[in-house]
Amino acid sequence: MPAFIQKLFKPRKATETARKQQTAAPSPDVPEDDTRDTLRESQRATLDGAPEQAQLAELATAGVTADIRLQAARGLTDADYLHRVQKAAKGRDKTVYQTVRQALQSLREEQARFESLSNTIATLITNANDQARSEDTKLFEARLNALTQQWSRVEAHATAEQAQQFLEAVHHCNERLKAIQSAQEEEARHQEQAVQRQETLALLATTLDDLKAEVPESLPSLASLDALQKTQENRWLEATRDTSVDKSQQKTYEASMQALRTYIAAIRRASQAKDAIAALTDGAGEAADDDSDDQRQQARDLLADIDWPNDFPMPTLLEPVRRLAGKRQPAPPVSTENREQQQVMAAQLKESLSQLETALEAKQLKESRQFLKTAQQQLKSLDQRYGKPFQARLQLLAGQTRELSDWLGFATEPKQIALCEQMEYLAEQPMEPEAKAERIKDLQNEWRDLGGSSDRTLWSRFKAASDKAYEPCKDYFAAKSGLKQANLAKREAICRDLQAFLDQADWASIDWKAAEKIHQTARQEWKAAWPVEFRENRTVQKRFDELLKRLEAPLDQERQKNESQKQAIVERANELINHEPLQEAMNEAKRLQADWKAIGITRHREDRKLWQAFRKACDQIFARRDAQRNEQQQATQAADSAAKALLEAVQILDSSSDATALSDALDRLGSQQAPALSPAIRERIQGEKQRLKKAQANQRLAASVGYWQSLVTARVNGGADASEIPQHWPELAADQREVDHGDLVIRAEILGGIASPEADQKRRMEIQVQRLAEGMGSSEQTGDQSRELEKLVASWCLGRSGQSPDAALARRLNDALAALTAD
Repeated sequence: MPAFIQKLFKPRKATETARKQQTAAPSPDVPEDDTRDTLRESQRATLDGAPEQAQLAELATAGVTADIRLQAARGLTDADYLHRVQKAAKGRDKTVYQTVRQALQSLREEQARFESLSNTIATLITNANDQARSEDTKLFEARLNALTQQWSRVEAHATAEQAQQFLEAVHHCNERLKAIQSAQEEEARHQEQAVQRQETLALLATTLDDLKAEVPESLPSLASLDALQKTQENRWLEATRDTSVDKSQQKTYEASMQALRTYIAAIRRASQAKDAIAALTDGAGEAADDDSDDQRQQARDLLADIDWPNDFPMPTLLEPVRRLAGKRQPAPPVSTENREQQQVMAAQLKESLSQLETALEAKQLKESRQFLKTAQQQLKSLDQRYGKPFQARLQLLAGQTRELSDWLGFATEPKQIALCEQMEYLAEQPMEPEAKAERIKDLQNEWRDLGGSSDRTLWSRFKAASDKAYEPCKDYFAAKSGLKQANLAKREAICRDLQAFLDQADWASIDWKAAEKIHQTARQEWKAAWPVEFRENRTVQKRFDELLKRLEAPLDQERQKNESQKQAIVERANELINHEPLQEAMNEAKRLQADWKAIGITRHREDRKLWQAFRKACDQIFARRDAQRNEQQQATQAADSAAKALLEAVQILDSSSDATALSDALDRLGSQQAPALSPAIRERIQGEKQRLKKAQANQRLAASVGYWQSLVTARVNGGADASEIPQHWPELAADQREVDHGDLVIRAEILGGIASPEADQKRRMEIQVQRLAEGMGSSEQTGDQSRELEKLVASWCLGRSGQSPDAALARRLNDALAALTAD
């Protein structure tokens, strides 16, 4: 065994026995494929474990076998590593290249599907929000159902936040749909009420026309007419409930219903006077001539009591009475003075009737009753001549007053009963006295707003419940009087403390925030010291107001001074909006913000206005920065887009491409605007430039290797001409110690990574161990390999042994050189 192996492995003070054992030990006989097998097993162990994406990418490009590279490529899922492996495998490993390409296509398809779903979800949320705010109510429910159906298909892919947003929008849509449906139902109800009102008016008009058209032989059926009146009154009440009614329509109904009531009342009086009518008409046939005036007067009185309406034909039953009554006696002449008085009273009656009509239109029952009573008294003061024109109008208004009273009674009685029940319930409930007294007052106000009640029993019930409910409050309000005195004492103490502070205050060095806090606290405590007795509080209140003014005066001065400082900051900030350079403006704005915080007290409203102005100016300043960033981003996007296109174009170039194309590609990559590019694109360009430079170096190396091979062959044939030998080779050869031609070829085969003949395996192992000892075995760089090979070729061509090398060795050396450019 060579001596350098012993030096490499034995300890410094080895025993003689150890030296003999090493000398006797057989030299290692390691097969050439052991390293490859070990590496393959190691890579397979890595794949069988849980390799990371970086490890898989390394194995997909540097795996020992095609199976390892393919299995590693199939395990890749990261897009960046897939791109790297695709680039590295292009033109070298077709199977890995196709596998990675399909994986990238699947990723792109999945990303496109995900983006499509995301866009669909965002669109549905936007459409749902727009639907909730839309004024278009046509097909609202159908559009909402369509949105919910579309959402059900993508709901599984939405985030919790997106699902919440959509559900909230749908909730608003459902509320809007309920409002629309409610409005439609309300509109349908109003339309149905309008139809009912029209039918009621038409029926009343037809009925009155029929009654006026024919002269009845006997009195019409009172029960039928009463039933007709009550039915149409209820029908009109329902048709006008909770809806607006045209005034002319309401007046038409009131006039028609009043005419029907007047007719029914006349029939009722005529029915009650049937016996008197029969006795009068029978007596008239038997009476003597001297009794005719008395009978005629009775007939007149009877007709006046019946008061048959002039608009309807008189029944046959009353005709004998009308004939017996004959013509009326002429009225006695009226004096001029009495005529003027009657005219004045008639004018007053006319005004009262107008006021009565206004009160009835406003549904004011109390006022209507007063005006009706006044009008009736005024009518009694008029004689037949001046009073007759007002009788029909007054009868109509009196009927409307009764109808209003009935309607209000019908409407308010259930409410009054409910108020009684609420008051009785309140009387049994344990509550805070203040709240209970307030609730009692509210219920009493509601009773008063209903206009009271003519039902004394109902009123007595409500009054008794009110008294019972208020009974527990009496003790509380008695105790509250003592609380008022205590609160008054607190207010007096506040005044004393405030007076002491003002007398001792040094306004030149005072803590303004503390002074403002005292001002606020005094007001809060003053307000909290309530209730107080109003009369006793007058003097204390006046003193407190004066003390507050004394405190507020210096506070206001300080606030105004601080507001002026903030106003100056606002003006300075406005000046910085267009200031250049921008960085200086932003730094100044930040300093102004710090100055703003250091300023003392101000009025809240004024401070709010100043702050909004200051904030607006600062936003505009920093908006310029954002705009510049956006411009930079746009420039970066444009530069990246152009660079990506260039990168795609030069990816197809390699060491087999034309040298001019490689040089042109490098120039184009070097011309890219580096400052505008994103870091990732800059890194890709740098990597691509290194790859192309390596391709150029490979081209140059290939040309050099071909030249070296010709010199190697020429050395076998006697040597090349000295002019053909590169000028630096003598120096390279001088650095090499004299090496046997066979060892030189083996060294070249080791560097080229090709196998040596079986006969030279032992010598090859020795040379490899020697290289390890010399620190040369770990070099794997192409540049180092080519440099070492060039040294070996220089030694081959310029060898000092004087012997020509063997042709077989020359071929092996040329094969080793060819292996350097095989990749």
